Amino acid sequence: MRAVLTRVRSASVSISGSTVAEIGQGYLVLLGVHTEDKPEQAAKMADRIAGLRIFEDEAGKMNRNLAAVGGAVLLVSQFTLYADTRSRRPGFTAAARPDVAVPLYEQVIADLRGRGFHVETGVFGADMAVQSVNDGPVTILLET
Repeated sequence: MRAVLTRVRSASVSISGSTVAEIGQGYLVLLGVHTEDKPEQAAKMADRIAGLRIFEDEAGKMNRNLAAVGGAVLLVSQFTLYADTRSRRPGFTAAARPDVAVPLYEQVIADLRGRGFHVETGVFGADMAVQSVNDGPVTILLET
């Protein structure tokens, strides 16, 4: 599993001009699922997202996690994170098909919600417009 996590002041997802999800302070997470991923990777990814300490404390150090700042998560499926770019036209054979990816994507959502986080989502497989106001900017790559 692979994720691009951005600390944001706000983020939203729109489909056909209508906003379907939005958050204030927190994380915009673009999540890709690999063909070989299992529930263990989903649990590990949720744990890493929840525990990552990239918000500043009183001393200006990145030392606070999402719970400490009362942040939310906007989680968006992103199969293109597994693009094979050895040629000019990317291939996506390493990205899991929906029958594998959807349950693992939903597990990450459920695990984060189970920890008490407010989680908004994009629509799996939809053509989405994602907007964010990056904070920092701070962007982290996560892999399980």
